Amino acid sequence: MQDGGEEKEIKFEDALKALERVVEELEKGDLTLDEMLKKFEEGIRLFKICREKLERAEARIEELSGEI
Repeated sequence: MQDGGEEKEIKFEDALKALERVVEELEKGDLTLDEMLKKFEEGIRLFKICREKLERAEARIEELSGEI
């Protein structure tokens, strides 16, 4: 995912914390429908960033394990 390179710059831990905040806000249930939709979209974007970073880390671990 590459829209502006932001995904490449954010650390996994920061993206995960932001995703957790989005989930908390959605779970409170005091947002308007438009606000919920925006938060949901943000959560999906953050989830994709986290997933991509985990997949790259897993591939690197597999690569390193093959070198042992």
